[in-house]
Amino acid sequence: MAVNAKKIAMYALVVFVLYVIITDPAKAASYVQIGFEGISDAAKAIGDFMTWVVDGGKN
Repeated sequence: MAVNAKKIAMYALVVFVLYVIITDPAKAASYVQIGFEGISDAAKAIGDFMTWVVDGGKN
């Protein structure tokens, strides 16, 4: 039963993504850009944290 719910949720997500891309490509591109900016910011924050750890946790 849980597998069927997971499949249904995945199909619903795919249909929603395709709907957004087809009906408003500019908005879909904006969403992708926001996602990549978020990933980039997260990677930078992890890099800054690791640099801080390697430096001995000094301010």
